[in-house]
Amino acid sequence: MHIDLATLSKEELDALIANAERQKKKIHRHQISDVRRKVAALAKDHGYTIDELFGGAKTAGKVTAKVAPKYRNPANPDKTWSGRGKRPRWFKEELAKGRKESDMLI
Repeated sequence: MHIDLATLSKEELDALIANAERQKKKIHRHQISDVRRKVAALAKDHGYTIDELFGGAKTAGKVTAKVAPKYRNPANPDKTWSGRGKRPRWFKEELAKGRKESDMLI
């Protein structure tokens, strides 16, 4: 297949590139599916499942218990912060006004 790139407009080149990227991803997905199928068949032939060999599905992230709030916004009591993670904007603003962390403890 020969395409004379010099004769194509910018829009035609953009479309060609987008189509080529889609095709590339499609081929990659098919290759992955083929390998998965082969690995599953091989595992089954030996009496195993993919989950036994590779540990099953991965979780999205570590599940942590909810932490009780430690600080409360004096201007809006509905806004609280547990003291973990990034400080909320309201907390930083109150510190900038001269309040102490201990003043906002629950």
